[in-house]
Amino acid sequence: QVQLVESGGGLVQAGGSLRLSCAASGDSFRTYTMVWFRQAPGKEREFVGAIRESSSTKYYANSVKGRFSISRDNAKNTVYLQMNNLKPEDTAVYYCAARRYWSVNYASGREYNHWGQGTQVTVSS
Repeated sequence: QVQLVESGGGLVQAGGSLRLSCAASGDSFRTYTMVWFRQAPGKEREFVGAIRESSSTKYYANSVKGRFSISRDNAKNTVYLQMNNLKPEDTAVYYCAARRYWSVNYASGREYNHWGQGTQVTVSS
């Protein structure tokens, strides 16, 4: 089993940047697809970005493409979400999630069986 711990959230002004980290425990990190979701108050959970387990191919929601970048450091068992040009509508709790290997339904939260506790990101105008 893998345990996930997010960090790096906080308060930032619109146009600013934050980098979130998700540290994973356990073996075989390289075989896990890693994903970021977010959820704003009263809203549905929303896919943000994913990075595959082998090719490290990246996928993004249209709402963040060009502003956010997902990456991973397999030697550190860590996935990152670099967030630039932040907007107030990016305000949400950001969650790291994982699954072994890959699913074509990568943007669905139902596909992931490991979740972090979340980290709050607040963007002020």
